[in-house]
Amino acid sequence: MWCVVGLGNPGRRYEGTRHNLGFLAVDELARRRLAPWRARALHLAARTADGAPALLVKPQTFMNLSGPAVARALRYRKVAADRLLVVCDDLALPFGSLRLRPRGSDGGHNGLRSIIESLGTSDFPRLRLGIGAAPPGLDASRYVLERFPPAERSRLPELLGLAADGLELALEKGIEKAMNQINRTIKEEPR
Repeated sequence: MWCVVGLGNPGRRYEGTRHNLGFLAVDELARRRLAPWRARALHLAARTADGAPALLVKPQTFMNLSGPAVARALRYRKVAADRLLVVCDDLALPFGSLRLRPRGSDGGHNGLRSIIESLGTSDFPRLRLGIGAAPPGLDASRYVLERFPPAERSRLPELLGLAADGLELALEKGIEKAMNQINRTIKEEPR
């Protein structure tokens, strides 16, 4: 069984922010798979019923402390780290880009850093969803906590749909096959 973790920050204050893109992507997968969320000690969890079985997880420990919640979920469900697939936002990718990789560094992402430290390995797949770089003069830590502007918000359903498609493909056909299909950027609508 796979464990798909969406990264974000809990609470109404952070709903709809760039840093919660991981939460939004696993929410879309849970919606498609009719998997209700249940509260656990450090995370929300949902078990998929349709398609390839998976445990969906949204840590409730805030982004920088995601690792202990993820490690606990994996231990409790007896899921190996190489069956973990993390979904997160990425400042280095333009808005609308999707990049699935079988392993890698934290890339400066504090949520990934916390998971790597807690698990003692970086050998797990991750799906990065581009949010674009912070504008000049705006601190990245502030930028990721802002809500999407209207132009990007209108494109979120397509991005989240592609992310959920990619997650389903990874669960059913494997990471390598999914990488070939989803590593791309959605096209901006003409104005």
